[in-house]
Amino acid sequence: MIYINDKSELPIYQQIYEQIKEDIIKGVLVEGDKLNSTRALAKELCVSRNTVENSYYQLSIEGYVESLPGSGFIVKNINEELFLYPNESSDELHKNIVKGNESSLFNDDPLLYKYNFQYGNFDDSTFPYSLWRRLTAEALLSIDTKKINFYNHKQGEPGLRMEIMNYLKIFRGVSCTAEQIVICSGNQHALDLICKIFSKCSPEIAIEEPGYDGSRIVFENNDFEIHPISVKSDGINISELENSSAKIVYITPSHQFPTGIIMPIQNRIHLLHWANQNDGVIIEDDYDSEFRYHSRPIPSLQSIDKNERVIYLGTFSKALSPGLRMSYMILPKWLLSKYNQLFNSYYPTVPWLQQKIISLYMSGGHWERHLRKVRLSYKKKHDTLIQTLTSLMGDKVIIHGNNAGLHIVLEFVNGEKQDWLIETAKAYKIKVYPISQFWYTKENYSNNMILMGFSMLNEEEIIEAVTILKKIWFNQKDTEAVT
Repeated sequence: MIYINDKSELPIYQQIYEQIKEDIIKGVLVEGDKLNSTRALAKELCVSRNTVENSYYQLSIEGYVESLPGSGFIVKNINEELFLYPNESSDELHKNIVKGNESSLFNDDPLLYKYNFQYGNFDDSTFPYSLWRRLTAEALLSIDTKKINFYNHKQGEPGLRMEIMNYLKIFRGVSCTAEQIVICSGNQHALDLICKIFSKCSPEIAIEEPGYDGSRIVFENNDFEIHPISVKSDGINISELENSSAKIVYITPSHQFPTGIIMPIQNRIHLLHWANQNDGVIIEDDYDSEFRYHSRPIPSLQSIDKNERVIYLGTFSKALSPGLRMSYMILPKWLLSKYNQLFNSYYPTVPWLQQKIISLYMSGGHWERHLRKVRLSYKKKHDTLIQTLTSLMGDKVIIHGNNAGLHIVLEFVNGEKQDWLIETAKAYKIKVYPISQFWYTKENYSNNMILMGFSMLNEEEIIEAVTILKKIWFNQKDTEAVT
């Protein structure tokens, strides 16, 4: 029985989604069970059919149900018993622990280009300059301002860590205390700290193939042995991971970088099971979880971790400003003593003033309002890019990673080569980006893809640029018409 609470702050579709998901996890609904039709459930609950469809769509996205033509929505097998696996093998790892260059993708001169499909940077209109000046003044006039003259807490300001804790609990389902949060100067800094924690007992790490090269270089610089694990249509290949000797894995499960694949619930459970059975640790990089455009955000892997196997990484770079260089990590409680042992004499790496400003920004509700604003803006850009590519390029390309994040990957069906695509676009002052550097084993890359970010262009510019690209890539006899 689904109950709708009219006084709840949760949207109705989310209430329906949460209750059905809970029934599936608890085994009330089992594999093969058919959900009520959207029409029937909408009538029963006295809500719109679209509301029920949104709930079912979210369940489908996360892998709890699947839509079968002529049969409606059917419950999938999620091996719900794995949510409850015992913590028998964790003590050994805990004892062992106690014993024991930004990518060239972004280095081209942006002034050379009229249209820049860069990923990672934003146009000036997204940053709240006026508000930031006011909050800076407020921070300097606050009772805490004397802290600017001190070396402060190595893990970050307690007030900011509380704000992050509260935000993550509501929006990402993350369960933690403020004491588990460490403020870092970017995710590469966080990964460097993690490498030092594990360097004496687990100098091997599994990474996604393809995967983010900015993290890989940190592992290489810390002399970790790299195990590239292929990415399938449902995320990292867990069978390959199980056959490797790595006890640590770095993943981007909610929006795999660069492919955009979402790891379904079944694989998330299996991954947690692998970690528990193999004394393993999962580093979850939740780098752009705020941006999903046609469904609600995917819950974090950490939110279903019952045995403290996940180190969670988050950042302000993808939604607020990469120039602030501020991120955070959440350590399992059992790792805190090792962290304190290693870094007790370290000084904080993020300035007090910057932390205070963001703390005020979050406590004043500005962060949530900013997210709503930029999410709407990027949704419009995303939809414009997808619609224009689909309309003009049709079956000549395959679009990977749409519906989330700030980039897509474009695969060329007829095998047009990456370097030719980039150089041809450059001749018309359009910048698109290589993707080859995200493969650890270069031979695995098919060489017919490019990366396109959309945060720096407006909708009109996106349409203009894609129109030109269509002509120069697929209809060269018309290139003179666009010069």
